[in-house]
Order: sequence, then C-alpha cells, then structure tokens
Amino acid sequence: MSKRIFFIDFEFSMPDAKLTARGFYPEIIEAGIAVAEGENIVHTFSSYVKPSAFPKLTERCKRFLKIEQKQVDEGLAFPELVCLLAELSQKENQTVVTWGNMDMKVLRRNCEEAGLTFPLKGQFIDLSMEYKTFFGDRNQTGLWKAVQEYGKEGTGKHHRALDDALTTYHIYNLVEKDKEYMKKSKPPTIGDLVDFSKLLNRMA
Repeated sequence: MSKRIFFIDFEFSMPDAKLTARGFYPEIIEAGIAVAEGENIVHTFSSYVKPSAFPKLTERCKRFLKIEQKQVDEGLAFPELVCLLAELSQKENQTVVTWGNMDMKVLRRNCEEAGLTFPLKGQFIDLSMEYKTFFGDRNQTGLWKAVQEYGKEGTGKHHRALDDALTTYHIYNLVEKDKEYMKKSKPPTIGDLVDFSKLLNRMA
C-alpha cells in the first residue's frame, strides 16, 4: 500500500495593536491540502475558512494576504474543516508535511478553543527544519526562497494556501531525491584516488 502524504498549508488571521491587547490568537482563514500517494497527487482541497473568535479581519491581514472580508465570511466554518481533515486522515500509514511548525500549532490551538479533537494522525514533518538540517543552513529558509534555491519557481501565488501546499510537495520531492543521491554515493576507494598506471610507470 502506498504511503499517503498530506501537504498542508494554512493562512492565518493577523492582529493589530488593539486585538493583541485583547488576547488575540491567530485563526485559520484559508486551507490548502494536497494528498499524494506514491508520486501522484490524488486529491486537492482549497477553501477560505470563517474565523469565529475574531471574525473581522484587520487591515494588516487583508493587505498582507490580499484577502477580502467577504471571502472569509463565505468560507467554511472551522468545525467543517476539522471534519474534512478527520475524514481524509483515516489511514494508518500516512505523513503530514508542512513548511514550518506554525500550521499544526495554530490548528491545535483552534481545536482547543473550539472544544474539538485534533483531527490529524500519523507522522508529522516540518520540511523547513529538514531542509535546514540537510543543507546545513544556519537559519530557516522561507518556502519560496527554498524552491528558488533549487532553480525552480513556486506554484501559483505565494501566501495562497493550496499553492503553498503544492510548492511544499515539490520541494519535498526534490529533497527526497537529493537524499537518495547521497545514500547511493559511496566513498571513493584507494583505486579511485590513485592512478595505478602512472604509479607503475614511475616504478618501472
């Protein structure tokens, strides 16, 4: 049975100074999911999500994410998103991949605030940390900077949830190929390092 891998990206609401003073916490306002089995994407999902604790988006949030109030007002209710994630996350042999750890942190916090069970199971991978470790970077690299470092371009538009999820999928495949290449590369033998024909000529 093929391993099932979820590539998930959420966009979150953002505070202004007043909301921070009132105990603001980020809520998921857009969800993008790409499900891969083997080397194929078998399912994608994209939707805006209606925030409930702080339903009105700040100007900063709208400006940064290029998102309008009407779009989230017409989005899924958060419990609907949780049900969808739970339905998708049925199999045992599965992995959840995100770029950074905030997506799962915010999902957990939103579930706690709503009194809902965290819907995902399996192995969780923060691909940004794997990328950082693999390439020996001092700092974590942004998603689109990472794909550009591979000489590629991201899918669609940055900070659109499904586009970022698909870009994460592409980087994951590139990193996995590099890991396989490193495994196959054996250390050189002394025969690789020394040209014995030249050595024998010298000794003759």
